[in-house]
Order: sequence, then structure tokens, then C-alpha cells
Amino acid sequence: MKTSLEILSGLKRALTVELTADLFKQKTDEVLKDIATKAQIDGFRKGKVPMAILRKQFGVRANSDAVNNVVNDTLVDALTDAKVNPASRPNITKIDAENEKTFSYTVEFEVYPEIKIADFSKVKVEQLEAKITKADEDKTLKGLADSKTEFKAVKRKSKDGDQVIIDFKGSLNGEVFKGGVAADFKMVLGKGSMIAGFEDGLQGISAGESTTLNLTFPKEYHAPQLAGKEVVFEVDMKEVAAPTAPKLDDKFAEKFGEKTMDGLRKSMSEQMGVELKTRLANQNKDALFGALLEVNDFEVPQASIDQEAKVLLQDMQQRMQQQGMASQGDMPASTFNPEAARRVKLGLLVNQIATENKIEATKKQLDAKLAEMAASYGEQAQQMIDYYNADPSRMTSIESMVVEEMVQEVILKSAKVTAKKTTFEAVTQQAQA
Repeated sequence: MKTSLEILSGLKRALTVELTADLFKQKTDEVLKDIATKAQIDGFRKGKVPMAILRKQFGVRANSDAVNNVVNDTLVDALTDAKVNPASRPNITKIDAENEKTFSYTVEFEVYPEIKIADFSKVKVEQLEAKITKADEDKTLKGLADSKTEFKAVKRKSKDGDQVIIDFKGSLNGEVFKGGVAADFKMVLGKGSMIAGFEDGLQGISAGESTTLNLTFPKEYHAPQLAGKEVVFEVDMKEVAAPTAPKLDDKFAEKFGEKTMDGLRKSMSEQMGVELKTRLANQNKDALFGALLEVNDFEVPQASIDQEAKVLLQDMQQRMQQQGMASQGDMPASTFNPEAARRVKLGLLVNQIATENKIEATKKQLDAKLAEMAASYGEQAQQMIDYYNADPSRMTSIESMVVEEMVQEVILKSAKVTAKKTTFEAVTQQAQA
């Protein structure tokens, strides 16, 4: 075997593999013999067809199958011989089977870049700090109370805080748009769950009345056919219900699995602490890795970007389906290329840093991380831990988290870090954005 590697451009490579013509002829004959055991040709019994006739009738097919067989049998060794590791599946671009002495084929593919990590002292990053205040706890408790608020139908005009039941029909340029019709739709006025102006337009209306709303969808709306467009909603008010806030006593606490209000406040505070720690960690990680990307510039394989873009598109479609929204089936995966490129590049950086610093997650670290994550699951914590431990392959994502955290620690030892104080509310709002 003789190999020749050519640099085409960027990360693209072409590998030519030269073999003996006898090897290719041998593979072709093997294919023809296999065909002979199955072929039905008038005048001959199965397995008794002369090779010359088989070659004349099935030669093209046999050559094609033989090429695939030769490539499958030799490509791995050829790549090893050329000391190259493809980042994408090699694609056959040239075949020379006419030479009497040699048979050769050429494959093209992308390789992973050679990464030289920039000095961590060049990384400049801001890291957030926050504490939970009594005001934060009071607001969270109010949120729990709001979730248990009961509504009773009233005979008066609607106002902020009321729950309404409506039928509506939305039109764009005089035609009802997809997803613009609903019956017995329930919502609480003032929650901001609809586009700007929708909830405001439903205040001051009694059950049995109708109204028309002339509104404009946000420019960044998820459905491109509606983004920034002026629409008309025809709305029928079917019911107006006033809220009755629950009494914050031990019976209220029991609705959340606690015996007393003190117990509820304690568990709520603990959950808030876990949430703050998790979200701060995620936001600080994103900031740090973003700063790391800024000081490390290198090309990444397009094939890897394309694959990651497909994953991002599938994730978006699944989320839309779960939320009851129409899937954007005509959206090309390339829409996600910028984010996909960022993720691929970051993954290569983290792996390179982990390799250079010999970072590996231990069983003890994996168990600790799993326990930390399970803390936010409350009574289902053990169930969550058992789920991951039941299948070792599920621990891959946990391992990635631990390695990323260890990589962060290595970077932060030398990076120029500026601490910034923020609030629990700001951290949680940022996470929801």
C-alpha cells in the first residue's frame, strides 16, 4: 500500500491510496463468484455460469462493489499510514481501475484543527455574585400563593388580575393565520403571557361582550411569517373570574408537601439557594467560555458544524411541539450555523485543555455532581439518581459537566477576573431570557 496526503484548503484533505491491480481483480472476482451463486441465466445452472459471461453481464456492478470492498478493507490502515484522523466521513472522489499494475482511489475529508491554546492570562471575564434576600423569599412565596389562587366567576367588567375565558380569531391581511384561532382560552390578565396590547385590550369588558384588537407582533417573534406584522384579533369574552388569594397557613404549606409554614419557608429557601447556585454557575461558565473563545481563533470542520446545526434544529422543533406550537419544518438547519460553530469550537477547546492538563472526572466527583443536581428534585431526588446510575451511558453528560468545571478552575487561576454583584431576580430573569 502506498499513500499520498494532499492539503486542499483549510481543513480539507485528499488522500490517495495506491494498491496492486491484482488485489482489485481478486475483489472483483469474489463479487462475481457471489453473483454466480444467485444469478439465473438461460442455458446455465446456478453456479455454473462461465466467468467471461458473468464479467460481460455483471462487470459494471462487480467493479462498483469491488471498489467499495477495497475501500472498506484498506481505508483505516491507509489513514493510519498517513497519520491523519478525519473529522468527517471520507468521500470517494476519484477511482483509477484501468492501470494494469496498480489500482488507486482518492478520498476527501476534513481534519480536526491543530489547537494551540492562548495563555489564560489573556482571558478577561466578569463573574457574577449574588445573595438571596428576604425580599426575594417574600416574592417567591407570593408566586407560590399565586399558583394556588382560586378564581370565581363575577358579573362585572374585567380588570388586571382577573382570569378570563375567551374565544379569539386572529387575521393577517384579512385571512386567518395558522395558530390564530382558539376556543375557551383561559388566561390571567396582567401576566404578560400574550403579545403586547392583547391583555390590556381585554380589560374593562364583561362576559358576553366582544372586542376587536389591532396589534403588531414583535419583530423577534418565533414564527417568521408573523414577526413584525400587523394583525387583527376578534375576541369574545365568555367569562370573567375574580381571584381569591389563599391564606398562608399550615394548610397552604401542605399543598407543597410541608406540614407547617415554617417548614415551607425553609424548603423554599433551600430550593432558591440551589437554583441561584446553579444559574450563577451556568451564567459564569458561559461568560468565561465566551471570553476563552475571544482569545482563541481557529477554523473548525464544516461537517461538524452541519451536524451540530441539525441537532439544534431538532431541539427547537421538539420544544415547539411540546409547547403546542407549529413546527417550522421549512427552516434550514444552516440557520443555526453560527451557534453550531460556536459549540463545536468550544467543545474542541475544552477537550484540548482537558487533555493538556490531564483532567479526568473521578467516580467520587461524578457522584457528588449527581447528588448536587438531584437536590433540586426534592422528593424525586433519589429517583433521579437511580435513573442515571441504572445506565452508565447516562453518566456521560454528568462527566462532561464535571470536566467543564475542572477546566474552568484551570482557566480562572490565571484569567483576569472582575467580580460583579447582582441580584437573585436578575440572575433568574437572565436564565429565562
